[in-house]
Amino acid sequence: MSAVLIFLLIVVGAIVLVALFAIGEYNGLVTLRNRYKNAFAQIDVQLKRRYDLIPNLVETAKGYMKHERETLEAVITARNAAQSAGSKAAANPGDPDAMKALAGAEGALTGTLGRLFALAEAYPDLKANQNMLQLSEELTSTENKVSFARQAYNDSVMAYNTKREVFPSNIVAGVFQFTPAELFQIDNPEEKQAPKVSFS
Repeated sequence: MSAVLIFLLIVVGAIVLVALFAIGEYNGLVTLRNRYKNAFAQIDVQLKRRYDLIPNLVETAKGYMKHERETLEAVITARNAAQSAGSKAAANPGDPDAMKALAGAEGALTGTLGRLFALAEAYPDLKANQNMLQLSEELTSTENKVSFARQAYNDSVMAYNTKREVFPSNIVAGVFQFTPAELFQIDNPEEKQAPKVSFS
């Protein structure tokens, strides 16, 4: 064998190894991106359930809280804003602007729900209403599921962002434009708490 042929085999072998490495890194990034998108889909399911429960809760409270119309309307307005922000975030999970808008809208919704439940304490008949008790229990359960889903999403985003930032994956991520994903976190400490639902 001539030296030129050996050199060509070494070059071709190196190119094949680099190509296989790049393919592996690319596939790893795609897998992690799909995982965080799926994790957000789980949040989306729970948020939709939450959004569906809120109008029923407001309708139940409406009969008892005739003088609290402003609070009831604020809850529905916050629910609609959160639902809209959730739809935008679901279209592109990980988008920094969409995730920040969703976190803000969810925080506002949690705050208005907290005011609703605080006002409901002043209405003994409402507190004893079976439908209200059931809806508040379902809402509390959904809030817990949202928290677990948010943690799973944030864990997936962290794994993806770490993979796209470490060497040598960062080279493949840069070439194929894998952008960073945004965590779903609520900045206001009061908004991190689920609304207290207790009619006992």
